[in-house]
Amino acid sequence: MAVRQQTRRADTAERDLHLELFRSMTRIRRFEELIQSLFLKGEVYGTTHLYSGQEAVAVGVSSALDTRDRVAGTYRGHGHAMAQGVGASELLDEMLGRATGINGGRAGSMNVTSMKHGYMGSYGIVGGSIAAAVGAALATRLDGGVAVAYFGDGATNQGYFFECLNFAHVFRLPVLFVCENNLYMEYTLTEAVSGGDILSRAASLGVEAEQVDGMQVWSVREAAQRAVARGRAGEGPTLLEARTYRFVGHSRSDPARYRPDGELEQWRERDPLVLSRARLAEEGVAADVLDAVDTDVAAELEAARESGLAAPWPDPATLPPQFAEELRA
Repeated sequence: MAVRQQTRRADTAERDLHLELFRSMTRIRRFEELIQSLFLKGEVYGTTHLYSGQEAVAVGVSSALDTRDRVAGTYRGHGHAMAQGVGASELLDEMLGRATGINGGRAGSMNVTSMKHGYMGSYGIVGGSIAAAVGAALATRLDGGVAVAYFGDGATNQGYFFECLNFAHVFRLPVLFVCENNLYMEYTLTEAVSGGDILSRAASLGVEAEQVDGMQVWSVREAAQRAVARGRAGEGPTLLEARTYRFVGHSRSDPARYRPDGELEQWRERDPLVLSRARLAEEGVAADVLDAVDTDVAAELEAARESGLAAPWPDPATLPPQFAEELRA
């Protein structure tokens, strides 16, 4: 007797949402792979910090936000920007230093900004995003918006973390603090240099805190929705500790040899794309539909690569039109 495949109960709208989240994560992953390839060919200058493996965090959080909200990312910010709606082509052009980039080729990898997407910037200073979001929350609360700060586990040892969480709690600011805990502070195991745990640090300051599986996009989305609702209701800040993992080294020059044997392979079994694809299959989405997502994204990024490499270089004597637009806004 044939065994019928078990499916999750999900209505059409929920399946469509999950499929779009899967598409967004796939686009970020393939974008990062393209950036790495172009960097190795000498087309991307400076340094890069890839988001591969952490896609479920930014995509899940951004799916809970609206146009009133503001987001501050980190130097590992390609995923943060794209989750907020920054297009692959305009972001790739920026990485290539071209005039058609989202910031006219002036920002590079660690300083991308797009206020029209609610993205205040990628902060190269560890913990800088925390202060930026707290400041933005003073304004966003006037119209029911929230501010989001992404930061790594290493930032929880910075003064920014304690001072800003305390300030946000005292003034009940609508801030969502998202700690992307990928276990490593650059090249150092977090638990080797940090006392206690991240949730208890937030709790000691009176800030609501929750740990979430950062490899499951729907879990991140649900936790973010709860935190955003608290912020909009005037109940103050929330810290989400998203337990995640980067599949690459800290930056372009890091082969990540400090990892124990087998650790990367274990985490790859919980790849956000693999988990999301399996969930969608359980919800009744056909395999050819899921395959088509990869095909479509690949075509999109190939077109972006071709147009980006052919795009003009910026004129250092003129102000990029993108900057003028941001100033008018």
